[in-house]
Amino acid sequence: MKKYKPTKFKVKSSKYDKDLADYAVNFIECLSHTKGTWAGKPFELLDWQEQIIRDLFGTVKPNGYRQFNTAYIEIPKKMGKSELAAAVALLLTCGDGEERAEVYGCAADRQQASIVFEVAADMVRMCPALNKRVKILASQKRIVFKPTNSFYQVLSAEAYSKHGFNIHGVVFDELHTQPNRKLFDVMTKGSGDARTQPLYFLITTAGTDTNSICYETHQKALDIIDGRKHDPTFYPVIYGADESDDWTDPKVWKKANPSLGITVGIDKVKAACESAKQNPAEENSFRQLRLNQWVKQAIRWMPMDKWDACGFKVEEKSLEGRVCYGGLDLSSTTDITSFVLVFPPEDEDDKFVVLPYFWIPEDTLDLRVKRDHVPYDLWEKQGWLKTTEGNVVHYGFIETFIEELGQKYNIREIAFDRWGAVQMVQNLEGMGFTVVPFGQGFKDMSPPTKELMKLTLEQKIAHGAHPVLRWNMDNIFIRTDPAGNIKADKEKSTEKIDGAIATIMALDRAIRCGNNNAASVYDDRGLLIL
Repeated sequence: MKKYKPTKFKVKSSKYDKDLADYAVNFIECLSHTKGTWAGKPFELLDWQEQIIRDLFGTVKPNGYRQFNTAYIEIPKKMGKSELAAAVALLLTCGDGEERAEVYGCAADRQQASIVFEVAADMVRMCPALNKRVKILASQKRIVFKPTNSFYQVLSAEAYSKHGFNIHGVVFDELHTQPNRKLFDVMTKGSGDARTQPLYFLITTAGTDTNSICYETHQKALDIIDGRKHDPTFYPVIYGADESDDWTDPKVWKKANPSLGITVGIDKVKAACESAKQNPAEENSFRQLRLNQWVKQAIRWMPMDKWDACGFKVEEKSLEGRVCYGGLDLSSTTDITSFVLVFPPEDEDDKFVVLPYFWIPEDTLDLRVKRDHVPYDLWEKQGWLKTTEGNVVHYGFIETFIEELGQKYNIREIAFDRWGAVQMVQNLEGMGFTVVPFGQGFKDMSPPTKELMKLTLEQKIAHGAHPVLRWNMDNIFIRTDPAGNIKADKEKSTEKIDGAIATIMALDRAIRCGNNNAASVYDDRGLLIL
């Protein structure tokens, strides 16, 4: 960097030691990038990265030890977090002059924790000076620096020992994904007391859970940045857009992304922004991952004006004999139950046709109208909703109904929630239907959920303006995982979404299998990442 200015968080009694800072910077810049177009090139620190390294390793107390023992770095995705975290881990393990240093790489799960480890291991392999002094134990996710018998070890919130740590350094990757504060407390509360200058390096993108340890640390960082709190051992860095900023403004993108145009092209951010403008469900994901804003985890998903625009008339008679796929969402026996058929298009001009069916116990109909303030009685009179005798859903009645549908339509498969009613599944199989279990996690639900939104926005789906299905769609709230996968959030969706879930499952099978079990749209263009 052209001109370094010591951090404003340096206390009066501390000093900036240029030699120590230069050493840390030079150590890191002897390493190489490991991924993509940068692979094999020297790790030349960007200005914002060098500022952090000089502040952390060059700001020392009168006794010569580091002033800061905790660094909280919050920054959007694709800014080079993994590379920086790996470099700091290697510096603490191999270049900090600490005998038998214990450095740990922590994350929510072993796979996440392994990301930084793999980068660090590749950096070692590409650096001759380190490679001959370091032993990489890949199966144990462990790197040993032989001259000082120091090590870097991966830990996850899934599996760790609660005692016996003598920590010199901890690198917490994506702190916002920690399921609770247990691992964080074990690693940061007293575990480094026997060391002269332990460093807890916390690096993350903004999260969604405001009750998490990450948000707690985020708030502390903000308080210190704004001068509301003072902690000379805590070093805060937050790159992100303010809540009042216009998230569509390229100037805001630059403010939040210090590596914009270097590690990530502005065209990529622009494309993601355009997608978010078209799809309200993507706005929060864009703001969280691209602009580093803390946003609510669950958001109402479907823009109902777009859904209503797909209310094309559905002629059941014209669908007879056509290939279709079913989605079955079995409620508890006292609740609404949904079965949805999705007919794949027969040509390029055709649409996916959705044919939904709903049942509710007859004896609870009036009670539910009064309690839920939902017009079940009106829907039942209009033929949109069916009732079964008694105060519980009669699965036998539904099985017979589906069997009759199978005589009208060519039902290739029926997808069902694998935790649904086992007996009903067996009965349907006995009738000759192919019944396939369908997972309710991000892996299975995300692709068809995103595809449903895409088809809706493109008006390539026809649902006949079915009011019960519309109600279900309007009730959906979406949960997003750190990788950008989405699924309907049943906890946040307090009203019924069973028909929407059944539609998503049936749509998945229709997309994958089509009219003749040919290759699916997923195969042609990969999974849709909105």
